[in-house]
Formats: sequence, structure tokens, C-alpha cells
Amino acid sequence: MQTSILIVSKNRKSELEYTLNILAQIIDFSENEVLVFLDGCIDNSKILKEKFCWVGWFSSEKSIGASAARHQLYPKAKGQFLMGFDDDAHPLQSDFIARTLTVFKRYPTVGIVAFQEIKGVFGSDQEALSQVNSITEEYLTNEFIGCGFAIRKDVYKATNGFPVWIDIYGEESCVAIEVLSKGFDIMYSNKIKVNHRVDREERKLMGQNYFRFGKQLKNTTYYYLVYYPFPVVKILKLYWHNFIKYALIDIKCFKIFFNVIFEVLLNIRKILKYRKPISETIINKIQYLLALKY
Repeated sequence: MQTSILIVSKNRKSELEYTLNILAQIIDFSENEVLVFLDGCIDNSKILKEKFCWVGWFSSEKSIGASAARHQLYPKAKGQFLMGFDDDAHPLQSDFIARTLTVFKRYPTVGIVAFQEIKGVFGSDQEALSQVNSITEEYLTNEFIGCGFAIRKDVYKATNGFPVWIDIYGEESCVAIEVLSKGFDIMYSNKIKVNHRVDREERKLMGQNYFRFGKQLKNTTYYYLVYYPFPVVKILKLYWHNFIKYALIDIKCFKIFFNVIFEVLLNIRKILKYRKPISETIINKIQYLLALKY
């Protein structure tokens, strides 16, 4: 098996169906597979199993979180290269697999290829593609985003995989730092483009920004506790920045801020069981690598 396309979905049947319909038209199933994990879905996502019988389906009756779901799903893949997509994201080029493998072949030390994200809801893929510059851009980076990326299976197996101590938002950073610590690189390439079909205004109305604020604050704290040799200063700076920029000017953020502090204190002993500090050399390398352009 050449590649495995892996998707975790929770209560977004229509988005998942849209993505699978696109993949069905462009995937050669003799060399590639698609695996989907339904994370505690209480909508009717399960009925998609009948329509998309070529998908390898896995599920959990109770939601375990996006990262833990990936942790379970990725070891089941048979492909030499693992491609991760969000359920509301799809590749914009029919030859996206060939483009990705070309990047891996050209750069032998690359363990992860980060795709270009084109965020928004468009009338067509052509409209989505028209939003970005067509000039090729590739560079080494310190991160990737979960809506579209590829990782070599042997590289993924060399890490601890997606963490079970983070639920959602921040899990990619954990895989990224472990990949870099193993001596591999992360390459951003805009030759592979993904349309992340996110309606930003709708998410604001649904309170997703507050949800993200809390999750990112908590999970970044855990990230420092697990990977940094001396995390205290980084954590203090993290909380000071978020208190000044968000908690002081928004009452909802203020409440979330202190709820996160309570939750972290409650779970700190459990998180410290996963502590495996990364060398200062790798941490310094991460700081000097280019960040992704969103």
C-alpha cells in the first residue's frame, strides 16, 4: 500500500460526506486506502458506512478527542506514507499524492510535508485556487496543521504518535517536536493545496473562538510541561500574555482563563507522567525555523 488517507470526524456528517465524495473521484484504490475514525458521533454519520464501503471505518461510542482518535487510527494504516485531513478539508489537485511523494523523494531527510491551507467556503475548487499565489514556495518549518499534511510511516512510528494527554488543538505541535528530535525535517510546500472549508463568521457565532482559547491555553501548558527541560518560565510568560491580551478585555476569556488554571492544577500529576524533555538544541532549532504562513 502506497498511502493511507486518515480522517477523524465528530458529528459532521455532511462535511465528511463531501470530502469522501471528492476523494472517491481521484483516489486509485489499488495503491491507496482511506480510513475514517468516528469519534463518539451522535448524529447519523454511521450511515455513511453503507455509501462508502471502500473506506476502512473505525469508531468509538464515547468521544475520546481528536488526538486520542488519531493515536488509535494511525497505527492501523498500511501505507508507507500517512496523509491526514480534517473532515471539512479536501485536496485541490487530483494528483496531490504524486505531488507529495515527489517532495519526499526530493528531500530524503523530510519526515513531514505540510500542505498549503486555503481557508474558506468557495463556489468551486478553481475559485479557492484563485485566492493564492501560484509561485512555488517550499521551506523548512517547525510545525504543520492537521487539516492537510503527510508523514512517513516509519517516522511516525519512531515517535510516540499523537498524544493521548491532549484532546484537540496543539496535538500537531507534539508530533512536530518529536519528529524534529528524531533528526527529521518538516517541509512546507504550497505545491499541495488543501481547501479547509471553514466559515469563520459562523464559528464566531457558535463560540468556537472561546473554545479554542481555552483548549490552546491548557494544551500549550501541557506541551511545555512534557517537552521543555525548564518549563516554568515559558508557562508564566504564556499565562501573562493571555491574561493581558484576552482575559483582561473579555469576561468570557477571563472565566475560561481561571478555569484552565484550575484544570491544569487538577491534572498536573497525570501530565507529568508523560514528561520526556527534548534537548535544548532541538528547542533552539524550533525557534529559528520559519513558522507556517496562515
